[in-house]
Amino acid sequence: MAGVAGMNELLLDAESLSAEKLCAEIVRESRGKDVCLTSSFQMEDMVVLHILRQHLPAVPVIFLETGYHFSELIEYRDRMVSEWGLNLINALPLTTLEEHEREFGLLYIVEPAKCCQIRKVEPLMRSLQPFAWWFTGLRREQSPTRAGLQKLEDHRLPGGKTLKKVSLLAGWDWSKVEDYARRHAIPRLPLYDLGYTSIGCEPCTAVPADGADARSGRWGGKKLECGIHTFSEKA
Repeated sequence: MAGVAGMNELLLDAESLSAEKLCAEIVRESRGKDVCLTSSFQMEDMVVLHILRQHLPAVPVIFLETGYHFSELIEYRDRMVSEWGLNLINALPLTTLEEHEREFGLLYIVEPAKCCQIRKVEPLMRSLQPFAWWFTGLRREQSPTRAGLQKLEDHRLPGGKTLKKVSLLAGWDWSKVEDYARRHAIPRLPLYDLGYTSIGCEPCTAVPADGADARSGRWGGKKLECGIHTFSEKA
């Protein structure tokens, strides 16, 4: 595939291609340039990263370093960076955690949407500016807000730049994610063994109730998205 014709064909075929095939076609179309992955180091992200690294071993991996993460997640991140030799980019807010709390107090309690905007959304939108292809670990099954997710979408950042957002695992269920991770010996984040199914900042993450969707333990059930996948606009 090459040029406009190749891109049009890719857009038409994206939903029918396997995750591995779609990834290969995108790397070919992009020539491996201006590609990144946003990763919270949850299992979906690790599966996408494993697939991507077959073609782009040094793909930039953007991690939102909010200052509020579980210590277990940071330890796992550092382990995987070391073991896999990852090209990690820590996306940092414009203020330190101390400065943030000095100005706002515990903002995640009184106004969690604003806290997410400051410590997640703005750093991510800024970090995505150099890239044209944005890989994610999003899946339709994760929550009602993601049910209409497409594998390949055009997204416009707040500054006006448009990029391709790629969700290789959009149609996968959790059992398929686990099976892939098991078959490829991807180390497991220990927090899953404690009952967590969607893991964000520690103060805003709880174990979900039995039978609830994977993201229901986030923000005390007050919302399902931090905003990093809703502040960008489908183009």
